[in-house]
Amino acid sequence: MPLTCTFIDHGPGGSPDCMKVATRLMEAPLGRQVLIEVAYAGVNRPDVLQRAGAYPPPPGASPYLGLEVSGHVIAVGPDVHHQKVGDAVCALTPGGGYAQYCLADERHCLPVPKGLDMLQAAAIPENYYTVWTNVFERAALQSGETLLVHGGSSGIGLTTIQLAHAFGSRVWTTVGNSAKAAACTQAGADHTIQYREQDFEEVLREATNGKGVDVILDMVGGDYINKNLRSLALNGRLVQIAFLEGSKTQIDAMPIMLKRLSFTGSTLRPRSDDDKAAIGQALQQHVFPLMESGRCLPLIDQVFSLDQASEAHALMESSKHIGKIMLKVKD
Repeated sequence: MPLTCTFIDHGPGGSPDCMKVATRLMEAPLGRQVLIEVAYAGVNRPDVLQRAGAYPPPPGASPYLGLEVSGHVIAVGPDVHHQKVGDAVCALTPGGGYAQYCLADERHCLPVPKGLDMLQAAAIPENYYTVWTNVFERAALQSGETLLVHGGSSGIGLTTIQLAHAFGSRVWTTVGNSAKAAACTQAGADHTIQYREQDFEEVLREATNGKGVDVILDMVGGDYINKNLRSLALNGRLVQIAFLEGSKTQIDAMPIMLKRLSFTGSTLRPRSDDDKAAIGQALQQHVFPLMESGRCLPLIDQVFSLDQASEAHALMESSKHIGKIMLKVKD
């Protein structure tokens, strides 16, 4: 059991350069916790928001950055039943992933899918848990239905496109430029809309003869909310997972009533341990076989070393990336 841990300390928060490599005492795993020697950690939008002071951790969560890792279990708590020292895992963490060692609940540790390496494995938990629970559980996307994904070239977006395509849906997505459009098309999108040049509401209205799409996954919010509601078909479902342009806007609720729409959403980090465990089990059942056949794999944009965490956050804030941004922790 290591006594100390190298980690990224973001102090009181601020711009990306507030993050520094530091050392702290390492807690021992308790209850159903396991201690993971981290190989890679994923960089996610909630990390950026937390660093900036806009997304405080939920009660009981780690105050440190990092929501997903891959690595090997090096110690287990007294109530652990399914993991053992030496196991190779990818894990959804309550924080603390930007570190040499990280604690995670054993129920939130998944085996590394056959054929994937540690880098790919670390890119699984946050995105695939989020997409599965929101798109396939809350919105209940079905084969043959149509889906609009905003921000298709993000890690979340590309994961959604690949899974929706694999399960038989037709996918539209909004993107910022032609390079991102090409990446989304390669991932399985049927149609791309470059939002700087086209109004997605007008494009969808014309392309669907006014019918709209069945499901929309949105992380933008703001003015997009009303446009999304107007772009849904009868019995359509709008799923909100973030608010990059703000959560407060004046909503015209008439389309909800006239078209029998559902407006839902969720955040992953505050969910109960049992909820997260159930999502992980669903991924193992429905998604891991696809990955092990070479489909729906995480798409990696760039890998930084742990001491380059500030550069990784700056890249995410620039929105120039296509796919996942990762930190390499162990050589």
